[in-house]
Amino acid sequence: MSIKSLLTETIVLDSMYDVEEQLLNIKETILEQMIIEGVDDPGILKCVFMAGGPGSGKSFTAMEIFGIDKKLKSSFSSFGLKSINSDSAFEAGLKKNGIDPKDLARIEREEPELWDKITATPGGIRDKAKQLTAKQKKFYEAGRLGMIIDGTGHVYSKIAKNKKYAESLGYDTYMVFVNTSLEVAQERNKKRERVLPDDLLEKSWKDVQNNLGKFQNLFGSNFRIVDNTVYKPVSGQVQKAVNTFIRKKVYNPIGKKWIETARALKNNNLIKK
Repeated sequence: MSIKSLLTETIVLDSMYDVEEQLLNIKETILEQMIIEGVDDPGILKCVFMAGGPGSGKSFTAMEIFGIDKKLKSSFSSFGLKSINSDSAFEAGLKKNGIDPKDLARIEREEPELWDKITATPGGIRDKAKQLTAKQKKFYEAGRLGMIIDGTGHVYSKIAKNKKYAESLGYDTYMVFVNTSLEVAQERNKKRERVLPDDLLEKSWKDVQNNLGKFQNLFGSNFRIVDNTVYKPVSGQVQKAVNTFIRKKVYNPIGKKWIETARALKNNNLIKK
């Protein structure tokens, strides 16, 4: 499938969740740049995984580290990386269907059939949100654009699989683990736009904590922990480490070959500059 087709499908799917206004606010030139920038993208072939339980403040931390505009937090960062987060599409889908995200905890307790339709049924709101996000991710991967994969990290095998796949495409990979206490996570959960059931939040938090050591082993030196028990600016040490990773030349041999080929095509006017 061509990059242009992928972009078209992404926009069509976005419109299902009333994201048209956001897309209109993104200048047409930026969308064109996503197609033609290719090898010269500032975050080319860099993939950063965000991990941390619900209420840990991953999105806040990502905005701090990567310079993501709060109004466009599902789209672009100042480093050129594109944020991948199915929660944004899920919340938009809930609102589209007249469901207040703050009611999720109550729905899980009092309306189990509706809860299943929302979260487990094929073609339901959660499933459609994941499909949309997968389409966006596929588009970015086609151009080897830099990505921030924003997830909880409660399933270790999923992160390991996604990391391996990204590296098979030529990406260098990194993880920022956002940590906080269970008590703080529970308190923040009550203030979130999308409130999770207490038991679900606790299970997810414990799963993520159990994976901490595994993630450290998986990513090695390309791993940093952010203590976000209290909202504060990201430490200079973490910021410097992430900046160095993004700005450093691509290390992955597959990525190096892709850049070499893309640059040769561009220099010979075989692809648009």
